[in-house]
Amino acid sequence: MEHPSLEQEEEKVLVSKHSWQPCPKARRRLRGCMEVVKGLLFRVGEDWYFLFVLGVLMATISFMMDLIVFRLYEAHRWLYQEVGDYLVLKYLSWTIYPVALAAFSTGFANSITPHSGGSGIPELKTILSGVELEEYLAIKNFGAKVVGLTCTLSAGSTVFLGKLGPFVHLSSMAAAYLGKMRTAVIREYEDKFKQNEMLVAAQAVGVATVFGAPISGVLFSIEVMSSHFAVRDYWRGFFAATCGAFMFRLLAVFNSEQGKAGQGRTGSSPMVSFAPHLKILVPLPSSPETIAALFKSNLKIDFPFDLPETFFFVILGAICGAIACAYLFCQRWLLAAVKENRLTGRLLATDKPLYTVLVVLLLASITFPPGLGQLMASRLSMKEHLISLFDNRSWFVLAQNASMAATQLGDPRGLWQEWCHPSATIFGTLVFFLLMKFWMLTLATTLPMPAGYFMPVFIYGAAIGRLQGEVLASLFPHGIHAEGAAYPIVPGGYALAGAAAFSGAVTYSVSTALLVCEATGHMAHVLPVVLAVLVANAITQKCQPSFYDGTIIVKKLPYLPRIRSRHIASYRVVVKEFMEQQVVAVAKGDGFEEVLAALNATTDKEYAVIESKESPMLVGTISRAKLIAFLQSHEHPQAPPGPLQEKPASTGTLGEDCAIEPIVLQLSPWTSLHQAHHLFELLKLQHIFVTHYGKLVGAVTRTELRRAIEELAKEA
Repeated sequence: MEHPSLEQEEEKVLVSKHSWQPCPKARRRLRGCMEVVKGLLFRVGEDWYFLFVLGVLMATISFMMDLIVFRLYEAHRWLYQEVGDYLVLKYLSWTIYPVALAAFSTGFANSITPHSGGSGIPELKTILSGVELEEYLAIKNFGAKVVGLTCTLSAGSTVFLGKLGPFVHLSSMAAAYLGKMRTAVIREYEDKFKQNEMLVAAQAVGVATVFGAPISGVLFSIEVMSSHFAVRDYWRGFFAATCGAFMFRLLAVFNSEQGKAGQGRTGSSPMVSFAPHLKILVPLPSSPETIAALFKSNLKIDFPFDLPETFFFVILGAICGAIACAYLFCQRWLLAAVKENRLTGRLLATDKPLYTVLVVLLLASITFPPGLGQLMASRLSMKEHLISLFDNRSWFVLAQNASMAATQLGDPRGLWQEWCHPSATIFGTLVFFLLMKFWMLTLATTLPMPAGYFMPVFIYGAAIGRLQGEVLASLFPHGIHAEGAAYPIVPGGYALAGAAAFSGAVTYSVSTALLVCEATGHMAHVLPVVLAVLVANAITQKCQPSFYDGTIIVKKLPYLPRIRSRHIASYRVVVKEFMEQQVVAVAKGDGFEEVLAALNATTDKEYAVIESKESPMLVGTISRAKLIAFLQSHEHPQAPPGPLQEKPASTGTLGEDCAIEPIVLQLSPWTSLHQAHHLFELLKLQHIFVTHYGKLVGAVTRTELRRAIEELAKEA
């Protein structure tokens, strides 16, 4: 009786299999058609499609994040205005809101992954130098960084942090994930060089989708992130950055059209219900009618600057360079001091949200508008700070001729009044802003939450330039006379140059000159802006490491420091002076005992293979995994567990049983430090062996190279 039941079960299984796979011929034809379509699409190169998806995806995320941040920031403004004239309630509404957002940002991001804090650019620089930090590109880090960054930006100008660095990190994570999808679609092995190409393009996308500036986005990513750049990656960066910037501007136009449609139906300014049950109405963010600059300036004059003013722009560059040196030194010192201090170090190790609450509460209390905040234009958002600082009118003249009637926030023509105070002049508020923001920006960089640090220094530089422009406008009220004509001084032009010079000096980049022109849509001041940026960079690069290099130093990431141009001695220091002479190597004739001793001696991933102990001629290299497999193939009590072999070799030697990789590159003991550093950066090496007439005499790793560069810097 059992046989019929078994036959019935088999028939049911066969029927179920056939029922789930009908029409085998049609399915085979459809599969063949799909393969043909895939072949036609990928004939031009599959990179185009994935770069396009990357640009569109990051632009959409950037725009949606800006929209959510705008809603949350306007809700904070509404709350501050609705509490009335009660000073205590005003203080609580001003401080508790950003404190809660910052605490949630820190707690949420660090609860998912501890690698979501900060900007992420120092870690990306380390990854591109050849060091594997896979956890920083994990997809779980993506969601934590998006949510945390949104809350950080919603805290507004009280915390005064940006989104550039984290968004470059987000773009790189998306590129790494799309790279894995690409290998699954085209069924190819994931190549490390291909992954680096996608990461280089992703960095340009991150900058382009924040500022809407594709050209400077590519150049900025090359300057900041890469020590060496392959020209073949150039088109990838421009294509992806252009797609991202165009999509970002297109979404702004679409949002503007939606706002116009709502305005046409209601007959009033476009509003969005923030909380329908409370009847809270928040205005939509103002967007351009067509594709336009992100920070639109109004510098439409026939003569933006006169030739004698070039001297003042050079002075501005020198001032920005000197202040950038002081800022970089203080930021690096404070970042290390906070970690080494017993109290703050314990908070950062065990209770990061509490540290964030204390710091943000201090910053929010200082920026409280009825208090010190009224001297710092604290009611303005970061974008409104830039718009007001780029104003082409002279605030000194406006303050003398205009009444101080209160204007509604959001009117670009009246934002300058936030910098005016009855008890202080325009110069006083700008100086006070610069003095206070200097240490506040430095303190904010220690917060363990997703945040960018480029936009704050960009605004700080604009304030430096604005102050010098206002001083010159007051000293020369009728302009500078040259060749019988007088041209008025435009303080907004000095703000442009200051923003580019200070941010360029802090990040070691010259492309900020083009970035400020693309972001504002103003190209007339490009020559003096470039001069200011060059002067500021020349001063800073001689005195201090860049912001991201300094963070790498404090975090002790495995990144090679750069050899400064003044260190001519790097050509006189040779490999023989700093190489590791005690190298663990295996010989071709070694057996089980010798290989086991070599593996126990070090944890290296690769070992040198020599001809014999008596004749240490370097013949190749072998990986640690192959040596372990060699041990597993032996019948020995100390053999590590592994897959069973049909015929275990009991007396085999290394040269007989293992494939030895040939030596591609080796150094001479007389190779200079400069040449070795150049090879490590260019080829992204982790270590390299040193030979003398073919004999193995030592090895150089990143540790020895970094130690030699640091000793050279101390001697200089």
